[in-house]
Amino acid sequence: MTGSSCIWHGKSVLITGGAGFIGSEIVRSLKKFNPAKITVLDKMTYAADLQRIDSGKSIVVEEVALEDAEAVLATVTNAKPDYIIHCAAESHVDRSIDGPDSFVISNVVGTLNLLQAALKHWCLRGSDSDFRFLHISTDEVYGSLGGEGVFSERSPYNPRSPYSATKAASDHLVQAWFHTYGLPIIITNCGNNYGPWQFPEKLIPLMILAALDQKPLPLYGNGEQIREWIHVRDHVRGIYAALEMGRVGETYLIGSGEEKSNRAVVEEICGLLDQRFPERGGHNHLISHVEDRPGHDFRYALDTEKIQRETGWHPQVSFNEGLAQTLDWYLDMESWWRPLLNQKNTGARLGVFKH
Repeated sequence: MTGSSCIWHGKSVLITGGAGFIGSEIVRSLKKFNPAKITVLDKMTYAADLQRIDSGKSIVVEEVALEDAEAVLATVTNAKPDYIIHCAAESHVDRSIDGPDSFVISNVVGTLNLLQAALKHWCLRGSDSDFRFLHISTDEVYGSLGGEGVFSERSPYNPRSPYSATKAASDHLVQAWFHTYGLPIIITNCGNNYGPWQFPEKLIPLMILAALDQKPLPLYGNGEQIREWIHVRDHVRGIYAALEMGRVGETYLIGSGEEKSNRAVVEEICGLLDQRFPERGGHNHLISHVEDRPGHDFRYALDTEKIQRETGWHPQVSFNEGLAQTLDWYLDMESWWRPLLNQKNTGARLGVFKH
């Protein structure tokens, strides 16, 4: 069973972006396996929130920007990690269209600084140590699929947005530090995540919260873009599997096999809300089509045969079950998300490029 191995007991783990959506799930679940120390390195941008992690004696939070090379080195040196899980990234495609500079700085320069610090730390430990550097990436680095086919670890890189281009660059840097310097790295690429604690600019929470307030549900273009959706808990289990049982220098794709068009996801959200609030008379009428995102990829899908064969990992949460649980979580946690909706630009349309 992944995530229960004794490799975590008594270890020091550094998690970048540990106050974010995926990073905080790693922190919360990892505490169950009794690591000696968890260090969260986080820039604490708009999408970070320490409410997501229940801090305790074993957790140290360092508010550090990855672009600050000296601070990153100091954090790694003090943490003395056995494992680094690099989750931190600017990840919102629309924001990358509006402001690509910050994505290059955070995702490319930041990864470079972390790799340099990790390399120095690993050399001091000795090359025969069990140190690992796990880099979390995205399926978007492979570009866009047509109606058939899937991405595999052998697929060529073809990023098509500023966000995916910076993630592709970071992947290449991580691979280069393995091939050139021998740094023991593992890369994972995953599909669209959803679940509790996701910032309400991403599709599923954005639509849930807009529908709750009886506001329009903006679908880009015709809404037929297809994504592979995976619950964040399944993704994190896959990360553990890759780190515990994966081979150094390898890439592993983590996916659910459940493909849904954006329109189908929104319609399913509406159906769940119809069940919970039948007095409203339906929510589908709130769906509205808006101008599409520039360069919007049509479809992503992943072949997960490699990680399943080598580690035994497989997804456990079906999309229907996970979406219903996620919606109910947001219904119960209005005290968390309501203040976020009042922040400037939360839920506002981004990523509309005008010539």
